[in-house]
Amino acid sequence: MIIQDVINHLETLAPLAYAEDFDNVGLLVGDKKAKLTGVLVTLDTLEAVVDEAIENNCNFIVSFHPIIFKGLKKITGKTYVERVVLKAIKHDIAIYTMHTALDNAFQGVNDMICNQLQLTNKQVLIPQPQTIKKLTTYVPKNEAEELRAALFEAGAGTIGNYSNCSFNVEGYGTFNGNENANPTIGEPGTTHTEVETKITVTFPKHLESQILKTLFNTHSYEEVAYEVITIENKNQHIGIGMVGELDQPMDEKSFLNYVKDKMNTECIRHSDFLNKSIKKVAVLGGSGSFAIGAAKAAGADAFITADLKYHDFFTAENSILLTDIGHYESEQFTKNGLVAHLTKKITNFAIILSKTNTNPVKYF
Repeated sequence: MIIQDVINHLETLAPLAYAEDFDNVGLLVGDKKAKLTGVLVTLDTLEAVVDEAIENNCNFIVSFHPIIFKGLKKITGKTYVERVVLKAIKHDIAIYTMHTALDNAFQGVNDMICNQLQLTNKQVLIPQPQTIKKLTTYVPKNEAEELRAALFEAGAGTIGNYSNCSFNVEGYGTFNGNENANPTIGEPGTTHTEVETKITVTFPKHLESQILKTLFNTHSYEEVAYEVITIENKNQHIGIGMVGELDQPMDEKSFLNYVKDKMNTECIRHSDFLNKSIKKVAVLGGSGSFAIGAAKAAGADAFITADLKYHDFFTAENSILLTDIGHYESEQFTKNGLVAHLTKKITNFAIILSKTNTNPVKYF
C-alpha cells in the first residue's frame, strides 16, 4: 500500500473540491507514491506530533489543520512551522491536511460534534452553493442504456439521498463523415440521419473529470457532443455547520453542563440566558461567528461554536443562546472520527490516534 491509497479513502469522505478557497488542503509535505509504513492522525501537526510519528514508525501524518497555511519563503527552522516541515522532510514523513474540506463534508467535523452530543434529525446549516453540475449529451438510441449505466457507475445521477437519476429525450441527429473522422454510422464523405437519445444527468462537482472520462471512453462517437453547466440547486449534503435536535428539551443551565461533559471542555462563554428550554441545536466547529444568522434562521435554540468576539454576543438579541466552547474543544473529536473512518477502510495497517494534546490555550 502507498500513501495515495490512504488519500483516496480520505477524499471519499471529504473531497478537496469542497474546501474553502482561502484554505490550503491536501498533501502538503512528502511523496504520495511512497510505500506506507503507518498512519498517525492528529488535529494539528507540531514537532511533538512528528516525533510521535517517528516513534510509531508512521511515515504519513493525517492532520485536520494545515501546518502550512501561508506561503513559506524560507525554511530555516526559525518558526515552529519551518521546524515541523524540516523534521518531516528529514524523516521522510508525509503530511496531509483536510481542514475545510472536512468542515463541509456531511459526515465531517460538524456531524462528529452532533454525534458527540447525540443530536438527531441532522441537517447542514449552510449548504455550499454551486456544488451540483449537469451533463447533457447525445448518443445513438441503442447505446443509451450502456452509457447511462457507465455514467451511474462513475457517480453521476447521485445527489444526497437520490441515485441513478437521469432523463432521456429521443430525437434525430445528423452525422457528417469526413476523411479524418471515424464515425460510427455511415462511410466517410456521407451524411446519415439516425435516432439519437439526449441524456441528462447531474453529479457532484468533484466528480467532473471522472464523469467526462467515462463519457469519452464509453461513447462511440469520435467527437462527443456534450455540455456541462453548474446548476443553482443546493446540495443539502455539502456545506458548513449542522443543526440537530436533542432527544429531550433541557433548561439552559442543564444544557451547558451537558455540553461541558460531552465536549470535554472546562469553560463555556455564553450569551444571556433566555429562560427557555433548549431542543434544537446548531453547531459549527472552529470559528463560527459568521453563522450566527444562519443558526437563527434555522430556528435553533442554541448555537455551539468557538472564537466569538465581545460584540458577537450582542447579536444573540434575545433569540438564541450563543455558546463559545473553545476552538480546540469544538474540533477535538475530529481525529477520533478520522481514525474510525480509516480503520474501517484499511485493515492491514495500524491507524494510530495521536496522544499529543495540541491545544495552545491553557486555563487558570
